[in-house]
Amino acid sequence: MTYVFPPQPQASLAIDGSSQRFPLHRIYCVGRNYADHVKEMGGDVTRNAPVFFSKPATALVSDNADVAYPQATQDLHHEVELVICLAKGGKNISLEAAQACVFGYSVGIDFTRRDLQSEAKKGGKPWDVAKGFDNSAPVSQITPVDVSKPLSQAQIKLAVNGQQRQCGNIEDMIYSVAEVIMHLSTFFELKAGDLIFTGTPAGVSAVGVGDKIQASIESVGSIEFTIV
Repeated sequence: MTYVFPPQPQASLAIDGSSQRFPLHRIYCVGRNYADHVKEMGGDVTRNAPVFFSKPATALVSDNADVAYPQATQDLHHEVELVICLAKGGKNISLEAAQACVFGYSVGIDFTRRDLQSEAKKGGKPWDVAKGFDNSAPVSQITPVDVSKPLSQAQIKLAVNGQQRQCGNIEDMIYSVAEVIMHLSTFFELKAGDLIFTGTPAGVSAVGVGDKIQASIESVGSIEFTIV
């Protein structure tokens, strides 16, 4: 097969303890999945249906590479998140079957152009330009998991230039890993290679050029990079 121009390279993630890499299919995200973050953003913490959005493959930044400060914003915010990495998927996945879809977990940062998101919210518009931009999803290497042992409790934290800004526990997620997979599969046919960002705890704030980001999730891993 020939193309009119060279296709983009396959985006992928390293896997802890393996020379193989995890090929990316799609990036999905859950909004408003920690009550404390919902409150700090002025939202309603009622357990309604989860809010989903997506990022393009070009959002992925792997292997602790530097992240370029994006255009069109003066207010870039960090959001540390547990990332679900799927080995298989499907449509309308049951709660009982959801955990078996998980290949492993990563630490991810959902970067948000908060000024653009605020404008979109005021006008009742989509969040695409605020969330779905290039290099907006740095992700650590993947830690494979034993699917018979769901990850339900682990400290999640983020620091900027050595100063802690976010600290929480994934047990505080409004929707669990299995529930997120179940709900998302009612809208999309999930596939192997999909990443699902699961929301962030409170403490999100702005970063700028030169800032060093360090984030970790207990028993999952860590990520570290610089804004350039």
